[in-house]
Amino acid sequence: MEGATAEAPLGSRVGVSWMGGVDGECWYCRHGMENLCDKPTFTGYTVNGGFAEYAQVRADFTFPLPAGLDDVHAAPLLCAGIIGFRSLRVAGVEHGERVGLFGFGSSASLAITILQSWKCDVYVVTRGEGHRKAAAALGATWVGREDETPPVKLDRAITFAPSGKVVLSALASLRKGGVVAINAIHLDQMPSFNYDALLWGERQIRSVANMTRQDARDFLQIAHDLNIRPQVSEFSLENANQALLAVKEETEAGSAVIIP
Repeated sequence: MEGATAEAPLGSRVGVSWMGGVDGECWYCRHGMENLCDKPTFTGYTVNGGFAEYAQVRADFTFPLPAGLDDVHAAPLLCAGIIGFRSLRVAGVEHGERVGLFGFGSSASLAITILQSWKCDVYVVTRGEGHRKAAAALGATWVGREDETPPVKLDRAITFAPSGKVVLSALASLRKGGVVAINAIHLDQMPSFNYDALLWGERQIRSVANMTRQDARDFLQIAHDLNIRPQVSEFSLENANQALLAVKEETEAGSAVIIP
Protein backbone atom coordinates (compact mmCIF):
# COMPACT_ATOMS: atom_id res chain seq x y z
CA MET A 1 0.00 0.00 0.00
CA GLU A 2 1.18 3.49 -0.83
CA GLY A 3 2.80 5.30 2.04
CA ALA A 4 2.63 2.53 4.62
CA THR A 5 4.74 3.51 7.64
CA ALA A 6 5.86 1.93 10.87
CA GLU A 7 3.46 2.22 13.79
CA ALA A 8 3.82 5.53 15.62
CA PRO A 9 5.17 5.30 19.19
CA LEU A 10 2.63 5.31 22.01
CA GLY A 11 1.68 8.87 22.90
CA SER A 12 2.48 10.33 19.48
CA ARG A 13 0.34 13.26 18.35
CA VAL A 14 -1.10 12.52 14.94
CA GLY A 15 -3.83 13.83 12.67
CA VAL A 16 -6.54 11.99 10.75
CA SER A 17 -7.85 13.20 7.40
CA TRP A 18 -10.99 12.62 5.34
CA MET A 19 -9.49 9.56 3.65
CA GLY A 20 -9.65 6.87 6.30
CA GLY A 21 -8.49 3.83 4.36
CA VAL A 22 -8.23 2.06 1.01
CA ASP A 23 -8.29 -1.61 0.02
CA GLY A 24 -4.76 -1.53 -1.44
CA GLU A 25 -5.71 -4.14 -4.01
CA CYS A 26 -7.83 -2.45 -6.68
CA TRP A 27 -6.39 -1.19 -9.98
CA TYR A 28 -6.21 2.40 -8.69
CA CYS A 29 -4.33 1.53 -5.53
CA ARG A 30 -1.89 -0.61 -7.50
CA HIS A 31 -1.23 2.28 -9.91
CA GLY A 32 -0.53 5.02 -7.39
CA MET A 33 -4.03 6.52 -7.41
CA GLU A 34 -5.34 5.51 -4.01
CA ASN A 35 -7.58 8.59 -3.90
CA LEU A 36 -9.70 6.82 -6.52
CA CYS A 37 -9.84 3.48 -4.67
CA ASP A 38 -12.90 1.37 -5.44
CA LYS A 39 -13.49 0.55 -1.75
CA PRO A 40 -12.37 3.54 0.32
CA THR A 41 -13.40 4.47 3.84
CA PHE A 42 -13.97 8.05 4.97
CA THR A 43 -13.58 9.52 8.44
CA GLY A 44 -16.93 10.38 9.99
CA TYR A 45 -18.82 9.20 6.92
CA THR A 46 -18.30 5.48 6.32
CA VAL A 47 -16.48 4.97 9.64
CA ASN A 48 -17.17 6.59 13.00
CA GLY A 49 -15.00 9.51 14.02
CA GLY A 50 -14.53 13.17 13.30
CA PHE A 51 -17.42 14.45 15.41
CA ALA A 52 -16.39 12.49 18.49
CA GLU A 53 -14.15 12.49 21.55
CA TYR A 54 -12.51 9.23 20.48
CA ALA A 55 -11.99 7.50 17.17
CA GLN A 56 -10.50 4.20 16.06
CA VAL A 57 -8.39 4.74 12.94
CA ARG A 58 -5.90 2.90 10.77
CA ALA A 59 -2.35 3.63 11.90
CA ASP A 60 -1.16 3.88 8.30
CA PHE A 61 -3.68 6.66 7.66
CA THR A 62 -2.48 8.95 10.43
CA PHE A 63 -0.03 11.81 10.01
CA PRO A 64 2.47 13.17 12.56
CA LEU A 65 1.74 16.79 13.43
CA PRO A 66 4.42 19.51 13.64
CA ALA A 67 5.46 20.11 17.25
CA GLY A 68 4.91 23.86 17.04
CA LEU A 69 1.32 23.58 15.79
CA ASP A 70 -1.48 23.27 18.36
CA ASP A 71 -4.42 20.92 17.83
CA VAL A 72 -6.97 23.64 17.03
CA HIS A 73 -4.90 25.17 14.24
CA ALA A 74 -3.84 21.77 12.92
CA ALA A 75 -7.45 20.67 12.34
CA PRO A 76 -8.17 22.80 9.23
CA LEU A 77 -4.89 21.71 7.67
CA LEU A 78 -6.04 18.08 7.74
CA CYS A 79 -9.20 18.78 5.74
CA ALA A 80 -9.43 22.08 3.87
CA GLY A 81 -5.65 22.38 3.67
CA ILE A 82 -4.92 19.00 2.15
CA ILE A 83 -7.73 19.11 -0.40
CA GLY A 84 -6.75 22.64 -1.42
CA PHE A 85 -3.19 21.46 -1.96
CA ARG A 86 -4.47 18.47 -3.94
CA SER A 87 -6.40 20.93 -6.14
CA LEU A 88 -3.23 22.83 -6.96
CA ARG A 89 -1.64 19.55 -8.04
CA VAL A 90 -4.62 18.49 -10.14
CA ALA A 91 -4.61 21.90 -11.84
CA GLY A 92 -0.90 21.43 -12.57
CA VAL A 93 0.13 24.78 -11.10
CA GLU A 94 3.70 25.78 -11.94
CA HIS A 95 5.81 28.38 -10.18
CA GLY A 96 5.22 31.93 -11.39
CA GLU A 97 1.86 31.28 -13.04
CA ARG A 98 -1.37 33.28 -12.87
CA VAL A 99 -3.85 31.31 -10.79
CA GLY A 100 -7.52 32.02 -10.15
CA LEU A 101 -9.35 30.99 -6.99
CA PHE A 102 -13.11 31.04 -7.49
CA GLY A 103 -14.58 31.12 -4.01
CA PHE A 104 -12.52 31.97 -0.96
CA GLY A 105 -13.38 29.87 2.06
CA SER A 106 -11.14 27.83 4.33
CA SER A 107 -9.49 25.78 1.58
CA ALA A 108 -8.64 28.71 -0.70
CA SER A 109 -7.38 30.84 2.19
CA LEU A 110 -4.79 28.15 2.97
CA ALA A 111 -3.87 27.54 -0.68
CA ILE A 112 -3.06 31.21 -1.32
CA THR A 113 -0.04 31.08 1.00
CA ILE A 114 1.43 28.17 -0.96
CA LEU A 115 0.79 29.94 -4.27
CA GLN A 116 2.55 33.05 -3.01
CA SER A 117 5.54 30.96 -1.96
CA TRP A 118 5.60 29.67 -5.55
CA LYS A 119 5.71 33.28 -6.83
CA CYS A 120 2.28 32.96 -8.43
CA ASP A 121 -0.06 35.88 -9.06
CA VAL A 122 -3.37 35.03 -7.39
CA TYR A 123 -6.71 36.31 -8.70
CA VAL A 124 -9.71 35.76 -6.42
CA VAL A 125 -13.36 35.82 -7.49
CA THR A 126 -15.87 35.39 -4.66
CA ARG A 127 -19.36 36.54 -3.77
CA GLY A 128 -18.95 37.38 -0.07
CA GLU A 129 -17.65 40.79 0.94
CA GLY A 130 -15.98 39.25 4.00
CA HIS A 131 -14.21 36.73 1.81
CA ARG A 132 -13.07 39.47 -0.57
CA LYS A 133 -11.62 41.43 2.33
CA ALA A 134 -9.87 38.29 3.60
CA ALA A 135 -8.36 37.61 0.18
CA ALA A 136 -7.11 41.18 -0.08
CA ALA A 137 -5.65 41.02 3.43
CA LEU A 138 -3.78 37.84 2.49
CA GLY A 139 -2.17 39.57 -0.47
CA ALA A 140 -4.18 38.46 -3.50
CA THR A 141 -3.02 40.17 -6.68
CA TRP A 142 -6.63 41.06 -7.61
CA VAL A 143 -10.00 40.46 -5.96
CA GLY A 144 -13.40 40.67 -7.65
CA ARG A 145 -17.08 39.92 -7.19
CA GLU A 146 -18.72 36.81 -8.62
CA ASP A 147 -19.89 38.78 -11.69
CA GLU A 148 -16.41 40.14 -12.43
CA THR A 149 -13.67 38.65 -14.61
CA PRO A 150 -9.94 38.74 -13.76
CA PRO A 151 -8.12 41.42 -15.78
CA VAL A 152 -5.70 38.88 -17.30
CA LYS A 153 -6.01 35.42 -18.79
CA LEU A 154 -5.26 32.74 -16.21
CA ASP A 155 -2.96 29.75 -16.54
CA ARG A 156 -4.88 27.73 -13.94
CA ALA A 157 -8.08 28.10 -11.95
CA ILE A 158 -9.56 26.24 -9.00
CA THR A 159 -13.26 26.44 -8.18
CA PHE A 160 -14.32 25.96 -4.57
CA ALA A 161 -18.06 26.67 -4.87
CA PRO A 162 -20.42 23.74 -5.66
CA SER A 163 -21.75 25.59 -8.69
CA GLY A 164 -21.52 24.69 -12.35
CA LYS A 165 -21.98 28.35 -13.22
CA VAL A 166 -18.78 29.15 -11.32
CA VAL A 167 -16.93 26.48 -13.31
CA LEU A 168 -17.95 28.22 -16.52
CA SER A 169 -16.79 31.58 -15.15
CA ALA A 170 -13.41 30.04 -14.35
CA LEU A 171 -13.23 28.43 -17.78
CA ALA A 172 -13.96 31.77 -19.44
CA SER A 173 -10.98 33.27 -17.61
CA LEU A 174 -8.43 30.76 -18.94
CA ARG A 175 -5.83 31.16 -21.63
CA LYS A 176 -5.64 28.47 -24.30
CA GLY A 177 -4.18 25.29 -22.79
CA GLY A 178 -5.23 26.32 -19.27
CA VAL A 179 -6.80 24.05 -16.66
CA VAL A 180 -9.78 24.38 -14.32
CA ALA A 181 -9.75 22.05 -11.30
CA ILE A 182 -13.13 21.59 -9.59
CA ASN A 183 -12.69 21.27 -5.82
CA ALA A 184 -16.22 20.12 -5.01
CA ILE A 185 -17.76 16.75 -4.23
CA HIS A 186 -21.05 17.79 -5.84
CA LEU A 187 -22.16 20.49 -8.29
CA ASP A 188 -25.70 21.85 -8.57
CA GLN A 189 -25.53 21.34 -12.34
CA MET A 190 -23.29 22.10 -15.27
CA PRO A 191 -25.03 24.59 -17.59
CA SER A 192 -24.73 24.19 -21.33
CA PHE A 193 -21.95 26.30 -22.81
CA ASN A 194 -20.35 27.35 -26.07
CA TYR A 195 -17.60 24.86 -26.85
CA ASP A 196 -15.82 27.11 -29.36
CA ALA A 197 -15.68 30.06 -26.96
CA LEU A 198 -14.91 28.29 -23.67
CA LEU A 199 -13.30 24.87 -24.15
CA TRP A 200 -11.69 24.84 -27.56
CA GLY A 201 -7.97 25.59 -27.60
CA GLU A 202 -7.08 22.59 -25.42
CA ARG A 203 -8.50 24.06 -22.24
CA GLN A 204 -9.24 21.37 -19.66
CA ILE A 205 -11.77 20.75 -16.89
CA ARG A 206 -10.60 18.33 -14.19
CA SER A 207 -12.32 17.13 -11.03
CA VAL A 208 -10.57 16.78 -7.67
CA ALA A 209 -11.40 13.53 -5.87
CA ASN A 210 -10.28 12.98 -2.29
CA MET A 211 -6.53 12.90 -1.57
CA THR A 212 -3.61 10.54 -1.18
CA ARG A 213 -1.45 10.03 1.87
CA GLN A 214 1.44 11.55 -0.04
CA ASP A 215 -0.63 14.69 -0.59
CA ALA A 216 -1.15 14.88 3.18
CA ARG A 217 2.51 14.38 4.03
CA ASP A 218 3.70 16.86 1.42
CA PHE A 219 1.19 19.51 2.43
CA LEU A 220 1.88 19.21 6.17
CA GLN A 221 5.59 19.63 5.48
CA ILE A 222 4.93 22.72 3.37
CA ALA A 223 2.58 24.11 6.03
CA HIS A 224 5.34 23.61 8.60
CA ASP A 225 7.98 25.22 6.39
CA LEU A 226 5.75 28.23 5.62
CA ASN A 227 4.45 28.44 9.18
CA ILE A 228 0.84 28.39 7.98
CA ARG A 229 -1.57 29.21 10.83
CA PRO A 230 -5.20 29.18 9.72
CA GLN A 231 -7.71 31.56 11.25
CA VAL A 232 -10.21 29.54 13.27
CA SER A 233 -13.54 29.87 15.09
CA GLU A 234 -13.94 27.36 17.93
CA PHE A 235 -17.13 25.48 18.83
CA SER A 236 -17.72 22.92 21.56
CA LEU A 237 -18.79 19.42 20.52
CA GLU A 238 -22.20 20.14 22.04
CA ASN A 239 -22.57 23.03 19.59
CA ALA A 240 -21.60 21.05 16.49
CA ASN A 241 -24.86 21.99 14.76
CA GLN A 242 -24.05 25.67 15.26
CA ALA A 243 -20.67 25.09 13.66
CA LEU A 244 -22.29 23.47 10.62
CA LEU A 245 -24.75 26.33 10.35
CA ALA A 246 -21.92 28.85 10.57
CA VAL A 247 -20.15 27.11 7.68
CA LYS A 248 -23.34 27.02 5.60
CA GLU A 249 -24.20 30.68 6.20
CA GLU A 250 -20.57 31.92 6.20
CA THR A 251 -21.07 33.82 9.46
CA GLU A 252 -17.72 33.05 11.10
CA ALA A 253 -14.25 34.19 10.16
CA GLY A 254 -11.86 31.40 9.30
CA SER A 255 -12.35 27.65 9.69
CA ALA A 256 -14.87 26.24 12.14
CA VAL A 257 -13.15 23.85 14.56
CA ILE A 258 -15.08 21.61 16.98
CA ILE A 259 -13.44 21.01 20.36
CA PRO A 260 -14.39 17.71 22.13
